[in-house]
Amino acid sequence: MGRVSEREFSANLERFVASEIGASAVATRELRKLSGGAVQENWAWDVAVEGGDLAGERKWVVRTDRASGVSESLTRAQEYALLLAAGDAGVAVPRPVALCPDDKATGRPFYVMERCPGTAAGHRLVKDEFGFNETLTERMGRELAKIHSISPPRDDLDFLGAPPEYAEEFAIRKFQAYLDELPEVYPAIQWGLSWADRRRPDPSGDIVLTHHDYRTGNYMVDENGLTGILDWEFAGWSDPHEDIAWFCAKCWRFGRNDREAGGIGAREDFYRGYSSESGREIDPMRVHFWEVMAHIRWAVIAVQQAWRHLSGEEPNLELALTGRIVPELELEILMLTEEADEGRVES
Repeated sequence: MGRVSEREFSANLERFVASEIGASAVATRELRKLSGGAVQENWAWDVAVEGGDLAGERKWVVRTDRASGVSESLTRAQEYALLLAAGDAGVAVPRPVALCPDDKATGRPFYVMERCPGTAAGHRLVKDEFGFNETLTERMGRELAKIHSISPPRDDLDFLGAPPEYAEEFAIRKFQAYLDELPEVYPAIQWGLSWADRRRPDPSGDIVLTHHDYRTGNYMVDENGLTGILDWEFAGWSDPHEDIAWFCAKCWRFGRNDREAGGIGAREDFYRGYSSESGREIDPMRVHFWEVMAHIRWAVIAVQQAWRHLSGEEPNLELALTGRIVPELELEILMLTEEADEGRVES
C-alpha cells in the first residue's frame, strides 16, 4: 500500500466502513489488488457484515489513489458523486457503499462500491465469448444516452466547473497546454492539434455529462450481459459526440478493427441504440473530429504516464509500456486527418 501495510489497510477499512454503513462489524474474508489501474488502484474486498441493512457476505471493490496521477483525473469523492448521479439516471453502475474523502482512515482517499460480476477484459470481450455482442453493442449505445441525459447545471456535480461554451475549442486548448508542459516535442501530436484547430466544427450548443473514458475495458459483462460501467475519473461536461467517438476510436478496438464500435460490434448498432434512447441524431463529421481528438488525447495521456516512470516520480513497468503505444497513436492521427482532408468522411 505504500503508506500503511496491507494488514493495517484492511483493519482501517473494516473500522471505517462499519461506522459508515451502520454495521456492528465488518470482517475481511479476502483483500487482493486487482490488475490494471494505471491511474487508480482497485482492490477486491470480500467481507462479512454484521448488523445493519447490508448484513451478510458482500463482494466489494475498494478504489483508492495511486502514488501519482494524471492531469485530468478527478478525486475519489468526485467520482463517488458521479456514481450516485449516474445511478439516479438509470445508468448501470456499481452501487456506492461508503466514501472516505481524505487520508485519515487509510493514508489515501478511497471509496467502496459493489463488485460487478463478469469481466472487463477487452481482449476477451471482442472475441464474443458470451455470444451476444450485437445486443451488447446496442445496449452500450443506450447506456451512453442515459449518461448524456444528465446536463448542467447540477449542484451535486458543481466540482466539474462551468460547462464550456465551445467544447471543441476547449479540448484543443487543454491538450495543447498539456503538450506544452512535456519535456520533449511530439510533432505528429502537434500536427493533429493544429489540424483540429483548423477543422473544428461550429459549436453545437449541446453540452452534457460525458464519461470521457467510455470504452471496451471500462465496463463489466457476464453471461447475462452488461453488469456495470466503471472508471468515472475523467468525466466532465462536453459535446456528446466526444463519448461516441471515444467508444468507436480504433485505439479501443483491441485489434478487432472490423468492429468499429469498441471492437464488439458494428457502428450502426451502437448508433441505433444511442439514438433510440436519446432522440439525438449523430453527426458523422463531428464524430470524425472527435475520433481525431480521441487519439490525440490518448497519445498525450500515454506520454504523461511514460514520463511519470521516466522522471522517477513513479517507476512502474506498466507506465513505461504505456509510453510504447505512442507511435501507433501518432500514425492513426496522421491517417485520420489525411482521410478527412481528402474528403473520405461521409457528411
